[in-house]
Amino acid sequence: MSIAMVAPAVAPDLVADIGGTNVRFGLSDGSGHISDVRSLKCVDFAGIAEAVTAYLEEIAPTAPPLSGCFSVACPVQGDQITLTNSPWQFSTEATRRLLGFERLDVINDFAAQALSLPHLTPGDMTQIGEGAPAPGAAMAAIGPGTGLGVSGLVPHAGSWSVVSGEGGHVTWAPADDREREIHHALCQQYPHVSAERILSGSGLELLYQTLCQLRGEAGPRLESAAIMKHATLGDSRIAIEAMAVFFGSLGSVAGDLALTLGAHGGVYICGGIAARHVPLLAASTFRARFVSKGRFADYLAEVPTYVVTNGESGLIGAAASLVANARENDND
Repeated sequence: MSIAMVAPAVAPDLVADIGGTNVRFGLSDGSGHISDVRSLKCVDFAGIAEAVTAYLEEIAPTAPPLSGCFSVACPVQGDQITLTNSPWQFSTEATRRLLGFERLDVINDFAAQALSLPHLTPGDMTQIGEGAPAPGAAMAAIGPGTGLGVSGLVPHAGSWSVVSGEGGHVTWAPADDREREIHHALCQQYPHVSAERILSGSGLELLYQTLCQLRGEAGPRLESAAIMKHATLGDSRIAIEAMAVFFGSLGSVAGDLALTLGAHGGVYICGGIAARHVPLLAASTFRARFVSKGRFADYLAEVPTYVVTNGESGLIGAAASLVANARENDND
């Protein structure tokens, strides 16, 4: 009589994409496949550890994860993590111990978006305008959401290195008379009018209200989703104008980023706002503003721009980071 031997279940990696509003979880098998994706509201949990516990209880994996990577919408400097647009904060090491993990990495959310780019397929994105990516060239990721994320990916020693920063807080530069009026109005309220002040969900709401004021109209206070809906339906001229300024400004900032990084591998617009409103973006001045850089218009005309439509790109990037860091440690 023989006894069948059952191999123990291999522990998956936990990956998380933590934004100001939602946290998205998934399990990675280490080969790029993400399963059991769930999205939870940050406001429903006291912190990330509680959200992880709820997620794992819901999916009940055969083997509990022993390592993980969190992408977070804030700068990552040291052990203490404080979300920019969320009350959540945590210690990486204390959270690792609390979850019983052997390893826990934390990276910026747009570093994760950048790291996902080499792993995306043509079906994961929609191109806006002309241009073709140069193989092996630098790539840039930018995306409005709760805030404005910015990152880059540059070739290094046969692999990729992330250029991570807080590019969403660069100064917003108006491009025409209407935008100069908006800029002047905002300068009365804020000491610094950043790109994120306009290019974010709350920024769109601020933009809409500012346009109402400039028109002398007492428009209703609308949330960003309602503004985008009215612009899509075409039943509000101020919502239409707000979205036009929004996507036009995004084109200008994305063009600046392409020039800064020399992003001949393409500029990729990430996040839900762009992905849910590709027709509006494509019909806007986004691409014209992207290339409108004077003597460097021809330079930028060759740089392709895409909207990333794969909602799991942040998880893909977190998984890629975990694999790359584990490989580095093995080679040490």
